[in-house]
Parts: sequence; C-alpha cells; structure tokens
Amino acid sequence: MKKGTIAAVAVSAVLLLGAIATYNSVMSARIAIDAQYGQIENQVQRRADLIPNLISTVKGYMRHEEKVLNEVTSARARIVGAHSAEEIAAANGQLTGALGRLIAVAENYPSLKADAHFTELMREISGSENRIAVARRDYNEAILNYNTAIGTFPGNIVARVMGYRSMTQFVAEESAHHVPEVTF
Repeated sequence: MKKGTIAAVAVSAVLLLGAIATYNSVMSARIAIDAQYGQIENQVQRRADLIPNLISTVKGYMRHEEKVLNEVTSARARIVGAHSAEEIAAANGQLTGALGRLIAVAENYPSLKADAHFTELMREISGSENRIAVARRDYNEAILNYNTAIGTFPGNIVARVMGYRSMTQFVAEESAHHVPEVTF
C-alpha cells in the first residue's frame, strides 16, 4: 500500500471512531433524560397513591367540604392519566393547589390535625413533594447535558444528521413566581 492510502485509511478510521464516540455520548445523554423522566413519574405516582388514603382519612371529619375533596380526587386522576412531561407538570400543579386548599380547610378541624394517620399522610405527601423536586432537578440537569452534547462540536453534527432536537426543561408555573398572600 502507498503511504497516502494508509494515511487516508487511518484518518477515515479516526473520524469514524470519533463519530461513533460522539453518537454514543449523545445517545447516553438522551437515555439519561428518559431515566430521569421515569423518576419524575415514579415520584408523582407515589404521591398520587397516597391521596386515596388521605381522602378516606379526612372524609369523616370534613363532611361539608365535598368541593375540596372532589378537587383533590380529580387532580389525582389527571396525574394518573398524564402521559407527557407537560401533562404531568400541569396535573402536578393542579394537585399541589388542591392539596394546599385541603390543608387550609383542615386547619378548621383541630381533631383532624391531631389525627395520627392524617399527620403521617401529610408527612409522606410532603416527602413526596421533596422527591418530586429532586427528580425535576435531575431531569433538568439531564436535559442540560443532552442539549450541551447536541449543541457543541462535534455532537451538533451528529445531532443534525440523526435529527435530534434540543429539549425543554421543566419550568415553574407562572403562579410560582408570585409571593402568596398570608393572612392571620
């Protein structure tokens, strides 16, 4: 073989190996997004699974608060039926709001607040909220890594060839940007 042919084969092999490594890096980043999205679904489902127990616990105390209980129940149903990150985010916001109204109404029932089962469920739901926040943060970090991989050289070339597009992170709802009014 001629030196020029050997050099061309070597350069081609290096370019091919570089393209494969870049492709694997982009795919790894995309797989990490899917895994983190699964964690969000997992934590949202965990919280949704606690809601029926919470509803049955408070029903005996809150016979006249049917509207609030229905809001929580329907918000839970929307979470269970959500199929995308956007749907989960919207349903999660509705459930968080409904739970907030439930907690506000529960303030009017001292015996409910003293109920050990209610207290434990609220602790579990609060823990779930924290887990959801961590899962969202990890998901956003995975999207950042993916978007960086497909937005920088040589990943941008592989992304363009493979048709990969940047992804959108979870963002806070508009209502989260406003300070809530607290009255005593």
